Amino acid sequence: MSIDYTKEPEFHYTLGKELAALRRKGILIIGSGNSVHNLRMAAWDKMMTPGFGYDWAITANEKLKQLITEGDHKSLIQYDKLGKEVLLSIPTPEHYLPLLYILGLQEKDEKVTIFNDELVAGSLNMMSVKIDKA
Repeated sequence: MSIDYTKEPEFHYTLGKELAALRRKGILIIGSGNSVHNLRMAAWDKMMTPGFGYDWAITANEKLKQLITEGDHKSLIQYDKLGKEVLLSIPTPEHYLPLLYILGLQEKDEKVTIFNDELVAGSLNMMSVKIDKA
């Protein structure tokens, strides 16, 4: 499924909620993107330095993880209000929007597990989110 990045974040979250019906039928839904994705600021010379992240990227990543685990989807939808660190981490939305689809799939009785959470080149993170029955 292609992402229409001209639509507001709420649109993507709502579409994720609509896809939940497919998930309830046993269809696996995967979103692929980045929670932190600023290629212009990537430190390519530190690509092989494990866990290297700029302070702003670390702060944004921790904030996003906290909101995800707390189930604060509203704040994640309104990511542009989360401060300068998040705005540096998400300079354009197309890599972030898949997260909103996945969060839209989450139902009240489900928990979130975060894995594959490592910053690369200072400004990139492909944190993974898995939704399971509690």
